[in-house]
Amino acid sequence: MTPSRNEQEILDWLAGERGAMLALLADLVNTDSGSYDKAGVDAVGARLRGFLEGQGIACETLPDDRFGDVLRAGIGTGPNSTILLMGHRDTVFPRDEAKRRPFRIENGRAYGPGVADMKAGLVMNAFVLAAFGRFGGAPAPLVGLFTSDEEIGSPSSRPVIEAEARRARAVFNAEPGRPSGAVVTGRKGGVFSRLSITGKAAHSGGNFADGISAIEELARKVIALHALTDLTRGITVNVGLVSGGQTVNTVAPWAKAEIDLRFATKADRDETMGRIQRIVDTAHVPGTTATLEIAGEFLPLVENEDNARLFRHYAACAEAVGRTVAGEFTGGCADSGFAASVGAPTICAVGPIGGKAHTPEEYLEVESLVPRAQSLALAVARL
Repeated sequence: MTPSRNEQEILDWLAGERGAMLALLADLVNTDSGSYDKAGVDAVGARLRGFLEGQGIACETLPDDRFGDVLRAGIGTGPNSTILLMGHRDTVFPRDEAKRRPFRIENGRAYGPGVADMKAGLVMNAFVLAAFGRFGGAPAPLVGLFTSDEEIGSPSSRPVIEAEARRARAVFNAEPGRPSGAVVTGRKGGVFSRLSITGKAAHSGGNFADGISAIEELARKVIALHALTDLTRGITVNVGLVSGGQTVNTVAPWAKAEIDLRFATKADRDETMGRIQRIVDTAHVPGTTATLEIAGEFLPLVENEDNARLFRHYAACAEAVGRTVAGEFTGGCADSGFAASVGAPTICAVGPIGGKAHTPEEYLEVESLVPRAQSLALAVARL
């Protein structure tokens, strides 16, 4: 299908903004914005707001006392359902990481903290919003949601995402495109929990029998927890962090662990969380007690027909700008699951292509920035 005049204006404008996209991306990457760094996350939001308002896009800030504020940008009003573009401003990296390894481009790849996950996606969404603000053509009110705490499960942003998604006829989440170039049509959900165990201290030489080892209890629970993994069903349980004890010559009076559960369906989530709770409640070392606290949770992006239809639409639009795009299932979690869970047709990882997220080797394929923006813009225009 040949682009209309309006569509071609948008595509041509985006093609001419490559340098401006990279300049904005450099500013965002060079601003630290770890999930708990409210000032940094808000600084990224302020830079995006400055760009958007400079393009005539209306913006509002939804404040939060603990985490970064949510930035909402919009074009058009009215009773129609919306088209929602999503992205998160926070990263997993500590403060001063941007000073240690600032934004750079080398051999066609851009590097720096959060360059793909997902500051390039934020830039893409901002420029797509600017394109429709400049040329029009969106078939429904267009909303850009720039959230603040996805890397820790969106404790403050989730209600905002769900409220916006309830109004949306389509949701595009700008997580990085897969290294293969694919977008994501299905994701696992995840539950992140904290396990705390209490025992009783005793001198490990003189009064060993008086002690109750929380570390031994933790070790036995870890074995039981890992046994819950069922790869054929897509269920994994991983104890990723452990700590405990007082001194080497003291029977351990306490121990802690953090547990990562991944699942493909809500039924698997509920069943496995029940089994985890039974392990927590069962004492292998008499006298120990244990508690479990859910620290964060993601919902799955389920591969249903509504989402599949939106993917086919997006893939056809990508084809129109010369890109073949496949769909892919991944075990990683994202905010797209929250949007899909309230019934909004949703696809994820429509952002520019990158890889090795959450590591110092994280990269962005620079030449994917404009084509992914064009694909998204055409998918919006033709909804």
